[in-house]
Amino acid sequence: MDPLPEIIERIRLAAQERTPVRIRGGGSKDFYGQPPQGELLDTLVLSGISSYEPSELVVTVRAGTLLAELEAVLAQSGQCLPFEPPHFAGHATVGGMVAAGLSGPARASVGSVRDYVLGLTMINGRGEQLTFGGQVMKNVAGYDVSRLMAGAMGTLGLITEVSLKVLPVAPAEATLKFQMTQAQALQQLNEWAGRPLPLNASCWVDDGGGTLYLRLRGAVAAVDAACKTLGGERQDNAAVAADWAACRDQTLPWFNERGERDLWRLSVAQSAPVLDLPEPPLVEWHGGERWVRVAPGEGERLREVAANAGGHATLFRAARAGDEAQRIAPLTPPVARIHRELKREFDPAGIFNPGRLYAGF
Repeated sequence: MDPLPEIIERIRLAAQERTPVRIRGGGSKDFYGQPPQGELLDTLVLSGISSYEPSELVVTVRAGTLLAELEAVLAQSGQCLPFEPPHFAGHATVGGMVAAGLSGPARASVGSVRDYVLGLTMINGRGEQLTFGGQVMKNVAGYDVSRLMAGAMGTLGLITEVSLKVLPVAPAEATLKFQMTQAQALQQLNEWAGRPLPLNASCWVDDGGGTLYLRLRGAVAAVDAACKTLGGERQDNAAVAADWAACRDQTLPWFNERGERDLWRLSVAQSAPVLDLPEPPLVEWHGGERWVRVAPGEGERLREVAANAGGHATLFRAARAGDEAQRIAPLTPPVARIHRELKREFDPAGIFNPGRLYAGF
């Protein structure tokens, strides 16, 4: 029995009574954004792959489908989601992947989840079923509302199905290890970025002297040539795969040793120099993403540092339950007005994930 009619009816009733609902799949990202509020609306009942055409590089899947299940099906055809969406607690869903808009280590080289959303079906705050985009890569009809849902954290509506672009797994891969300081790593990454190299992901961590891990993906000849050119210590692919997955899911020792500190994500230009931070960060995305562990209450300082570097800062994981600090970087007045108008159009009664991104919408 299709659970969708019952869900639509529940949304309509919630809108009439102005009862907030909390959209939740596997709950792997409950920590992200402001604390969830409202009655639980479980999306796990909306599961299954609707269609998959490997030759067309497109898959359409219902929102409650486990991400691991989708990735296993794609792997059977030698394909993948190249932006490496994080699993975190291990029960991530496709709908949550799109709603959170988070990408893994390869994001700086291959793009974000938003870049791979071709179309989706959603239920708005009036209980209407809407479809945007399509199942082809060159779809230019109308506004790109489907990608607007990426990163909206469920505040605009319930995603029920999504069509995604997928890509073949790269023929070759190699991870190189270099001993160097943060300043040296940032300089090298910027230099390498200007050369025709098959860069895919990078991670610098302070382990006493500093270590940079650089992952290459692409044609066999390109990867082999890059390894000879760049030097470094080549790692065993099978052994290092778990480390990249741990980096993606924040289970590396660096993350586990956070203790009672908040975890902040600073998004800055890749060319930004070493920042004035309480301690050396863990650096990803070729310098564009810098993870920082600080004591609660340091948010304003970090946001000022990020702004001075042309970026912004997000409180990704709060150390204290119930911490009311604003997680997502504040919006400028013009952008905030656009957000409110979108919320009013898609969810006039304000029932979907209220306050999950910002107070008031």
